[in-house]
Amino acid sequence: MKALEAGYSVLFLNFESLVTRLVRARHENRLERTLQQLTYPKLVVLDELGYLPLSREEASLFFRLISRHDERGPMILTRNQGFGSWDDVFGDRVIATAILDRLLHHAITINIRGNSYRLKDKLNAGLLKPADVPA
Repeated sequence: MKALEAGYSVLFLNFESLVTRLVRARHENRLERTLQQLTYPKLVVLDELGYLPLSREEASLFFRLISRHDERGPMILTRNQGFGSWDDVFGDRVIATAILDRLLHHAITINIRGNSYRLKDKLNAGLLKPADVPA
């Protein structure tokens, strides 16, 4: 919100939506235009990265986006697992390493530990026990 208030262009996408958009663009022969559109905003925010494993094509398309956006502006990614499990998401250690190399080059990482924010009201109401909620 602060970036928008400061006049920056911002793109916010769920990661699954991003991948679907990239695959569709490739199959419709408009990948170049889509990559330009996705890398135009000053700030790109990708939410829920890597909940589902990617195919080789999807991982390759995401790499192309990351490579294109590298050095152009900040990118914020949310993920609920550490970097060690990225091989599983991208299905290939080489692609995972290349993506991480570009993402972490100038990165600030923030690890948040604790119970789910979405379930805090249920915990407070006693509807769930802390042992039932993954940390």
